[in-house]
Amino acid sequence: MAGRKKPLVVITRKLPDQVETRMRELFDARLNVDDRPMSQPELVAAVKEADVLVPTVTDTIDAALIEQAGPNLKLIANFGNGVDKIDVTAAAKRGITVTNTPNVLTEDTADMAMALMLAVPRRLTEGASVLTSDKKWAGWSPTWMLGRRIGGKRLGIVGMGRIGTAVARRAKAFGLSIHYHNRHRVLQSVEDELEATYWESLDQMLARMDIISINCPSTPATFHLLSGRRLALMQPHAYLVNIARGDIIDEDALVKMLQDGKLAGAALDVFEHEPAVNHKLLKLAAKGKVVLMPHMGSATIEGRIDMGEKVIINIRAHVDGHRPPDRVLPLRT
Repeated sequence: MAGRKKPLVVITRKLPDQVETRMRELFDARLNVDDRPMSQPELVAAVKEADVLVPTVTDTIDAALIEQAGPNLKLIANFGNGVDKIDVTAAAKRGITVTNTPNVLTEDTADMAMALMLAVPRRLTEGASVLTSDKKWAGWSPTWMLGRRIGGKRLGIVGMGRIGTAVARRAKAFGLSIHYHNRHRVLQSVEDELEATYWESLDQMLARMDIISINCPSTPATFHLLSGRRLALMQPHAYLVNIARGDIIDEDALVKMLQDGKLAGAALDVFEHEPAVNHKLLKLAAKGKVVLMPHMGSATIEGRIDMGEKVIINIRAHVDGHRPPDRVLPLRT
């Protein structure tokens, strides 16, 4: 890149220092040191002048915004795997390439799914709150704060991609029986390794599982995939875990089921109207019916740095006239 003008790269949120330092070395990088989500006018200004835009999950890069992009914007290098907030088709029509950061968050996200899978049946947040409340803990009792063991239970995974498979491996080690629903069956070798049972019908799987883990991407086809009708198929003793995207579940229907005691509990790392959280969910959390986490599934130092390195590789490939390795095509969204 010596002898050439560095491309203007606008980064919408604060990234790890190590990543930002490298960005400044390689590009004319405009950082967001305050880590305040960009307003719509600020995003418009960014796409008008940038050569490369680096958005995150908090930014909506829709067709209307892309239509206002300046002639220099040729790459949207997403800092994240999911591109559900980027109109990839609209970008392609304007000749703008979209990239993401796959394969670096699989293990971190699967760890969080497994943690939540343990947290709800074992009532971990309820137990922890006892020691920090104003009321003094009375001590151990044989019948106090009883939860449910997960060993021997049936786990139904909705979306058996990289993360779903990683969740299955962890769950199998904890003694769960692995079941899954996916658009296509996974390789026979994977099924054999996990001793996994494939369900072509999501409805039939939901009705027979003890725990459901949501691991599919957010697309128009998966919006409210777990609708009120489907949630009603689950057994009253079952638990629901979601570390994917909030809009995959009909949140209002889920709240109603939990309030009526028709579901044993839920653990959510994502929300339908994020960052807003349904106040009814907060009340249920206070009663120990749900465990709520503020979108922390991929929140590890290692994961964020790996994401940043992916972004840099994609930008450098594009600037050097090569096809970025993590290009997202419209048909894949």
